[in-house]
Amino acid sequence: MKSNKKPGNTRVQKYSNDYHKRNHILAWIISIVAVLAVGALAYFGYVYFKTKNAFDQTYDSKTKVSIKKGEFNGKKKFAVLLMGTDTGALNRTEKRGRTDTIILAIVNPQKKRYSLISIPRDTMAQMVNPSSSSSSSSSDSSSNKLTVEKINAAYSIGGAKMAMATVSKLINVPVKYYVVINMGGIMKMISYVGGINIRPKLSFEYSGYVFKKDQLTHMGGAGALAYSRMRYDDPQGDYGRQARQRQVIVALIKKTISVGSLTNLDSILTSFSGNVKTNLTFSALQLIALNYRACAKIVKSDYLHGVGVYIDGASYQVPPTYELQRISDYCRSELGLAKETISNNETYQNKKNIKNGFKFNSTKTQDYTIYDDYTEEGDN
Repeated sequence: MKSNKKPGNTRVQKYSNDYHKRNHILAWIISIVAVLAVGALAYFGYVYFKTKNAFDQTYDSKTKVSIKKGEFNGKKKFAVLLMGTDTGALNRTEKRGRTDTIILAIVNPQKKRYSLISIPRDTMAQMVNPSSSSSSSSSDSSSNKLTVEKINAAYSIGGAKMAMATVSKLINVPVKYYVVINMGGIMKMISYVGGINIRPKLSFEYSGYVFKKDQLTHMGGAGALAYSRMRYDDPQGDYGRQARQRQVIVALIKKTISVGSLTNLDSILTSFSGNVKTNLTFSALQLIALNYRACAKIVKSDYLHGVGVYIDGASYQVPPTYELQRISDYCRSELGLAKETISNNETYQNKKNIKNGFKFNSTKTQDYTIYDDYTEEGDN
């Protein structure tokens, strides 16, 4: 008796055909996955080398410091001095301008937060030469000469090393790392992340931009720069400007770490070249980005308060000794360091001026004298 089944239609043959069909589909899927995987690896490889190349151009080998193993393991606290120079935009072409923005950023993983402590640009400070010390004899006597300037001059006089040493001496906090960015870099970076959203702290108009208090405003690079630069129409003067600068920095940090900003990665990285300098290595920046991401959610803001004075006819801000102590205590606590009684040129000058009639609680702008007999032990 002949079977009515056609060749190839037996159960075994059908299973065999289905098996080969499934294998083809599986092979096709595996091929697609493999291609996607290779593509992803190639992309991330490209991103890695593109990123590394961009940051390698920002690295300042002249201010390099040793980074211990585990220093950025996500558990240790650290501080970075953030500085903004008034170059790179608005037709300013100086290679090294004054740092109108000076902010000490402290990252505290135990409290999952970072702090931004502003130091007013006009703060009176001793310019500290990091290459000299009171204990070492120097053939160049000028290196140990007392030089008092507005603190924003430290970077223009002696670069990042002097800026870090000057801030460190002023508030008695170790400062090892720094990042400096110019106005042009800030404008480009904000533009490349698609702008930032900010609720202005007050209503004003500056450089053609209009800002309304508490009204959520989308700002591009130029708009954000205008918002953070206005000074004279702010009732709080430079202190109000510092608060707005911190607003811009916080908004930029939040936008930069968002996934959406990766679409403009090339442009963002390009903005670093020529506009940013730091002594943090690429590997250190990688570890910070990887291990301290949770700290970016909470921010505390503060600033060093000062009193307006005249020194040789020029306007300065002089922080009272108790205010220097307050900021020092907070910063040292955030870094896990024991509090110390602050003693430096500024506390010495305060003591001498008070002895000669200066009053920090006066409502009038007073003259403040710089006494050049200060030494490291002069405040004892």
